[in-house]
Amino acid sequence: MIISASRRTDIPALYSEWFINRVRAGWCAVPNPVNSRQVSRVSLDPRDVDAIVFWSKNPAPMLPHLDELDGRGFRYYFQFSLNDYPAQLEPSIPCLVDRTKTFLSLSSCIGPPRVIWRYDPIIISNVTPGQYHSDRFARIAKELRGATHRVMVSIVDFYRKTDRRLSELEWEGFAFDRQGASSAGMVTLLKDLATIASRHDMEIFTCAEGHDLSETGILPGRCIDECLLSSLWALNLGYTKDPAQRDLCLCTVSKDIGMNNTCIHGCPYCYATGDQALARRRYEEHDPRSPSIWRDGKTPHGLESETYGRSRR
Repeated sequence: MIISASRRTDIPALYSEWFINRVRAGWCAVPNPVNSRQVSRVSLDPRDVDAIVFWSKNPAPMLPHLDELDGRGFRYYFQFSLNDYPAQLEPSIPCLVDRTKTFLSLSSCIGPPRVIWRYDPIIISNVTPGQYHSDRFARIAKELRGATHRVMVSIVDFYRKTDRRLSELEWEGFAFDRQGASSAGMVTLLKDLATIASRHDMEIFTCAEGHDLSETGILPGRCIDECLLSSLWALNLGYTKDPAQRDLCLCTVSKDIGMNNTCIHGCPYCYATGDQALARRRYEEHDPRSPSIWRDGKTPHGLESETYGRSRR
């Protein structure tokens, strides 16, 4: 079993104490994202967990716990999102300098192959045009050279809630290109990014893109990648596309232990947080000793609907 921690919220940045407490307990409780009364018990016993994939914009709070994870025998790597956006697009994360330092520290601790740089999502607007991205990507790539071997890129998806929140920024002078993924300018930009990545000894892949981007030289990639895991730890993991993810996602199957509407980074392009006020309330009510990141108090954690891991066998 591969644990995803997490597409739904930034566990390393916001819930690292909770996570390490659940590792010590050997399991966590995960409410169904559609029906919160339906709760799964997920094993965090290292005998049940093939690997953990962490997703984060700021994993600094997790760094003090890495030695314990290593000591317990966990295998893991990080998907580290590192952009250089105006504060309106990423209002509540540390400055780029600090996050870059965290990236370099993490890479020094666990090795460059286990820290994947995510330049994600690419948002084209009058404030962040193609040249903006080429310049920022080149600057970050120069800083990260030798600290990572792989970069994932994706183009923003204008889901209903994403479009609504980004539209609110148009009152502040933003004008977003909602057809950017299929534009000639995007092809030119991605070719630039591919050239820059190669110059800095990084493989570059796209994440869940439906357009044919083969002319850019960027191949479709998997963020949760059984081939990478097998190369890192000689695991024999077969590929099964994760049916819980969108059709264009190529990730192998995993169990996500996060919860929607619990991230307080406030990024308006986020698809996992639909209600910022609710996310803030849940974060403030969060108990790091609880089996789940947040619970409404109506469903006992002893009444799990499904069990993942050793106790299932």
